[in-house]
Amino acid sequence: MSESAFYVKAAAIYCQDRVLKEHVMLVEKGRISAFTQTPQADLPVYDYGDAAIIPGLIDLHIHGREGCDVIDCKMSSIETISCSLAEHGVTGFLATTVTTDWQQTLNAMSVIGQAYVQQPSGAQVLGGYSEGLFFSEVHKGAHNQDYFLELSQSHLEAMINAANGSLKVVALAPEKPGANALIKFLTEQGIRVMLGHCDANYEQTQSALEHGACGGVHVFNGMRGIHHRDPGCAGAVLMNDDALVEVIADGVHLHPAILQLIYKLKGPQKIALISDCINAGGLNDGQYKLGKMDVFVENGVARTASGSLAGSTLTLELAVKNMHQLGSVALLEAINMASIVPAQFLNIADEVGSLTTTKHANFAILDSNFTIQATYVKGQRCFLRTANNG
Repeated sequence: MSESAFYVKAAAIYCQDRVLKEHVMLVEKGRISAFTQTPQADLPVYDYGDAAIIPGLIDLHIHGREGCDVIDCKMSSIETISCSLAEHGVTGFLATTVTTDWQQTLNAMSVIGQAYVQQPSGAQVLGGYSEGLFFSEVHKGAHNQDYFLELSQSHLEAMINAANGSLKVVALAPEKPGANALIKFLTEQGIRVMLGHCDANYEQTQSALEHGACGGVHVFNGMRGIHHRDPGCAGAVLMNDDALVEVIADGVHLHPAILQLIYKLKGPQKIALISDCINAGGLNDGQYKLGKMDVFVENGVARTASGSLAGSTLTLELAVKNMHQLGSVALLEAINMASIVPAQFLNIADEVGSLTTTKHANFAILDSNFTIQATYVKGQRCFLRTANNG
C-alpha cells in the first residue's frame, strides 16, 4: 500500500482528548491531514468496520520478542522485534538492554545506534534504553550481579559514544556513590534517568529526582516498596508530581488494587504502560535466556530459577486492556498511557503519540476483542492481520 492520500474509516477514532464517531481520518504524504464526515469521492477509503483507530503505541521498555533480544547485538534481531511489535499496534519503541558483560553492552549500543539511523520495517526504533549494570544487589531481580559496575562518568560516556546519539534513557540505583552528580551529567546530555532495581530509601530517591531523575522503572517491581515507616523508592516516585512511573499491567507484576492506587496517585499523565517483554514473548512456555541468566516461562510468566519475575511476555495492547479493565481506567486514558505519555517523555510528542493533524500517521486498528487488525507507520501499512497470521 503506497497511496500518497487515503482515508481510514472505523467505528471510533481515539484522539488524545476525545473519541470521534462517524468520522474518517485523511492521511496525506505520511501525515494526518484532517478528520471529516464527508470523504472526497476520488480518494480510496480503507474501512475497518466496527473496529477503532488508535494512535500507534510506544513501548518505552522492551527487551525482545520471538526468540530475539536487543543484546543479541544483531540488526536481524532488531528487525524481528520491530515486526513482531507492529503486530501488536506498536509503532515505536526503545530498544532496551539488560545486564550483561561490558563489551556486549557496548556492542548492543552500537547496533541500536545503527538501527536508529537505518530503521527496521515495522515499529520504529526511537532510541536505546540502558537497563542494567548500575543496580543494587538487594533488588536485582533478573539482573546478573556478576556484571554490575561502578557508576562512573567514564562508563556512561562509553555507552553514549557507542550508541552514537541514540541513547535516550539510563536506569540506575540512586543510592550508588556519586549518583546525583551523574544524574545531572546525563540530564545535561539530554538523556532521561529512571530509578530502579535499587534499595534506595525515600530521601535518597527524592534527592535523585531533585537532581534531574525522571521517575521509576516498572514501579514497585525491583525497588524498595512502601512501608508505613519507610516509604522507599516506590513511595518517593509515587508522591512526586513530576515523576513518571512505568507500569507493567499484566495482572502478575501488580495487583489490580495497586494499579488503581497508582492511577489515583499519578493520574493519567504520569503513567507509562510498558511491556518489559523478553525474547520469550510470542513463543511457547519453556527455558530461555535473559542476558546470561536462565529464565523459565510457565503459563506465560517468566521467572528466574530463584523465582524472581524476569520481565514479561506481555504485549502493549493487552497492557492497555488490563489497565482499562483491572485498573478501572477509562479506555481513552489507558490508550494515552501507551502513546502520548511516552511520546511526551521522549520529547517527540510534536510528531507522534496522538491522532492529531500534521503529526505522522502512526496508528493501529484495534477491534472489540483487543486484537490489532492493522498497523501503519508514517502512513505505510506495516502489518495487516489475515487468515494466515491471525
